[in-house]
Amino acid sequence: MTFTQLSNPIFVQAIRDYHVTDNVDTPIANPYEEGTIENRLYLKCWIDTVQWHFEDIIRDPDIDPKEALVLKRRIDRSNQDRTDLVEQIDTYFRQRYSEVTPLPDATINTESPAWAIDRLSILALKIWHMREQAERTDASSEHLERCRQKLAVLEEQQVDLSTAIDQLLADIEAGRKYMKVYRQMKMYNDPATNPVLYKKGE
Repeated sequence: MTFTQLSNPIFVQAIRDYHVTDNVDTPIANPYEEGTIENRLYLKCWIDTVQWHFEDIIRDPDIDPKEALVLKRRIDRSNQDRTDLVEQIDTYFRQRYSEVTPLPDATINTESPAWAIDRLSILALKIWHMREQAERTDASSEHLERCRQKLAVLEEQQVDLSTAIDQLLADIEAGRKYMKVYRQMKMYNDPATNPVLYKKGE
C-alpha cells in the first residue's frame, strides 16, 4: 500500500464523520490510536474540514461584525493548528527516512512531503463539496453540468497529486531526493516580531 492509498480513505472518513452533524463545534472523535500517522492524518483533515466551514460562515454578508471577529480568531487558531500538524507529519517522514543516505546526485523537492499531503487533504474536501453541488436537486441543469465538469478535473488532479506524492516518497526512500524541513515562521503570530503587538508594551 502506498502512502496516499492510506491517506485518501482516511481523509474521506474524516470528512464524512464531520458531515454527520455538519457543525463546526462538533467535538472530534478520532478513531485512530494516538501517536500513529493515521491519527495525525485524520486530525489534519478534520481541522481542514472545520476550517472549510468557518470560511463559508464568515462570508455571510449578514454576519454580525462581533461574531465575525470571534470567527476570524478561530480561523487564525485553526491555521496555526494546521501548520503545526503539517510539521508533525513531516517529522514522521524525517524519522521514517532517517537511515537513508542520499545519493551524491540527490536533489531536493520544492516542498516537503507533508505540505503535499496538506494539498491532498484540501483536494479531498474540494471533491466532496463539488460532488454535493453536482448532485443538487434545487439547482439549474447548467449549474449541475458546470460542477460535474469541475468534479472530473478535481478527481483527475487527485490521481495526479497522489501519484506525485508517492513518487516523491519513493525517491526519498531510494536516496534520489532528500528532504529538508523549514519550520513555518509566521511573524504576525509572534508578539516579539509583530510590531502591532510588541509596540503595545512600549
